[in-house]
Amino acid sequence: MCLLLLPFVSCLPESNFPDEPIIEFQSFDVQASGGRELIIRFSDGDGNMGLAQGDTIPPFCASCEHHQNLKCEYQELREGLWVEVNLDPEAGQIPFYYRVPPAAPTGQNPAQNGTIAIDMNSWYLNTEYDSMRFRIMLFDRDLNASNEVFTYAVAKP
Repeated sequence: MCLLLLPFVSCLPESNFPDEPIIEFQSFDVQASGGRELIIRFSDGDGNMGLAQGDTIPPFCASCEHHQNLKCEYQELREGLWVEVNLDPEAGQIPFYYRVPPAAPTGQNPAQNGTIAIDMNSWYLNTEYDSMRFRIMLFDRDLNASNEVFTYAVAKP
């Protein structure tokens, strides 16, 4: 009887995700170093999530818009409204953009889902405003944008 059930137990249902990435905010916790760890969950139905080190030709070259595939846009609470702050690299303000590496799916189903954790040693601007958050988007290799998610509001030190 156990042998008859084995084929049913060993078959897992296929994940059915859309081809565009979907993200979900998990946490933005303080670390012992004073930095924060950003954690998001993701899913991608066609398995083309992530950029390898060798992905250096357009649209992923260093000067291209999609060189980084995880974008955290910095926002501050200013007079009751969330305002996105455009960071100026010329002034030493580095955008909160990251390159998430690929994770090859196993098996025949290309769908992917998992967790992305980013250590942010620097996570806020020294300004007169005391609250900030991030608007987050993830892009796959076809340049499909995920949904947007937000961290919760955080008081700056």
